[in-house]
Amino acid sequence: MNKKPDWLRTKISNAAGIGDVAQMLRKLNLHTVCEEANCPNIMECFSKKTATFMIMGRVCTRNCTFCTVSKGETTPLESDEPLHVAEAILELGLKHAVITSVTRDDLPDGGAGHFARVIEKIRSLAKDTVIEVLIPDFQGSREALLEVVRARPNVINHNIETIKRLYPSVRPLADYDRSLELIRSIKELDAGIYSKSGLMLGLGEKPEEVEKLLSDLRYMNCDIVTIGQYLAPSKQHHPVVEYITPEVFARYKILADDMGFKYVASAPLVRSSYHAGEAFSPK
Repeated sequence: MNKKPDWLRTKISNAAGIGDVAQMLRKLNLHTVCEEANCPNIMECFSKKTATFMIMGRVCTRNCTFCTVSKGETTPLESDEPLHVAEAILELGLKHAVITSVTRDDLPDGGAGHFARVIEKIRSLAKDTVIEVLIPDFQGSREALLEVVRARPNVINHNIETIKRLYPSVRPLADYDRSLELIRSIKELDAGIYSKSGLMLGLGEKPEEVEKLLSDLRYMNCDIVTIGQYLAPSKQHHPVVEYITPEVFARYKILADDMGFKYVASAPLVRSSYHAGEAFSPK
C-alpha cells in the first residue's frame, strides 16, 4: 500500500494540556485507549483535556489483527480503578466521558461488573457527566450485558469493526452475528439507552458489503454509527488494502442517514470515541 494520502495527515495541535492529562493518568494509574491504540487524534484530544479511559488493564485476551493493544497474560482487576476513573473525569471537568476496556474473556462475567462499578462511581462524583461505555461482546452473555445496562450509562457502544466476510482474518475470536445480537439486546433491555457501533474501512471490504453491514446494524436498532479509515499499527498487523477517499465516506454518511440512524459520523479520521459528545446529541 502506498503512503498515506494528504487527507490522513493530521496537524499538530496546541500542546497545552497534553502534559497535564498524561501526568494525571500516571498519578491515578490509569490507561487510555488513545495511547494504547496509537490513535491519530491523541494530540488534539489531550490538548483539550479529553481522553477515552481504558479499564481492566493493558492486556487483551483476543487476537484481533488490526489492534495494537497488548496480548498475553492478564492482571487482576484493581478495586480502586472505578474511583480513580471518576476522580479523573471530575478533575478534567468532562461533560461526556467514554469508558472502554480490553477484552477479558478470562473473567467469569467478562468484566461487566467492573464496568458497572465504574459507571456507579462516576455517577456519585460527577452527576452531570454523560457516560458512554464501549464494551466487548462478553462472549454473548446477556446476563453480563444486563449488569452494565442496570448501571444506566447513557450510551452503550459495541464496535462491529468490519464486514462479516473479514471476521476470520480480522477478528478471529469474535463473531459477527454475536456482536449484532448484543447491539439488538441493548435496546431490548433498556430502550432509553442509546446504542452505538463503529466500523473501519480499507480492510478489503466491498461497497455492497458495507451497505449490508449498515443495514444489519440498523435492523438491530443501532442508534449511532461511526465510520473511519483503518490504519495499520505496524507491518505485523492486517495490511491496509485501500485508502478510502473523503467523497466515499460522505456517500456512506448519506446512505446511513437515509437508513434512519440518529447520528452518523463518517470521515477518514473518525474514531469510535472521537468527539463522542457530538454523536450523543444528534441534531
